Amino acid sequence: MSLGSNIRPTRLEYIRTKRRILIAKKGLKLLKLKRQALILEFFNLSKTAATLRGNLQAELIKGYETIRMAEMLEGSMRLENEAMKISQMGNLQVTSKSIMGVHIPKLVGGEKEILAEHLLEIPTSINESIGSFQKVHKIVLEIAEKETALRKLLYEIERTKRKSNAIENVFIPKLMSALKFITFRLDEMERDTFIMLKTVKRKMGEREQKSKNEEVEIHAA
Repeated sequence: MSLGSNIRPTRLEYIRTKRRILIAKKGLKLLKLKRQALILEFFNLSKTAATLRGNLQAELIKGYETIRMAEMLEGSMRLENEAMKISQMGNLQVTSKSIMGVHIPKLVGGEKEILAEHLLEIPTSINESIGSFQKVHKIVLEIAEKETALRKLLYEIERTKRKSNAIENVFIPKLMSALKFITFRLDEMERDTFIMLKTVKRKMGEREQKSKNEEVEIHAA
């Protein structure tokens, strides 16, 4: 099917097409700005996630050291008994926040609350181990949150890129071709109208001249 088969070469269609091109260009600009902002947010989150992974490694080393110390001071049996009491996780709440229109899950909680009375009964070495692994737990949740955010941002970056490419390389060129075709047809119609009017004017002039000649011949006779 040719380009002209579904495009009406009218002044109204010309105005509409120009307006659509203007809107498409504005939309393309906004998409590119959004993609740049998403990429910036992606790299900032990547740095944060890398820092958190480093902190996790350090806290794990510290945590295992506190476990070894608690085991030496209190014995493996006492350590295992206390671990059994606090091994279950608390309620983990999942909320969401928006980053440039991308909904990112936010993890809150998950730590089991330990009664103050019980903490007083626990030896200091085991308390230190509990505190250390509570930090590990918090960092793990933060890393999970950031990793999920990175995946979602990467998906949105690619999605925005595909949309902007489609507008820039397909939609706008198609509209430009349509505008060019409409302009060509309108110019062609204007030329045809001009030629037709010129022809009509010439024929009218010939008729007037013929009428004058006939009047002259009548008077001469």
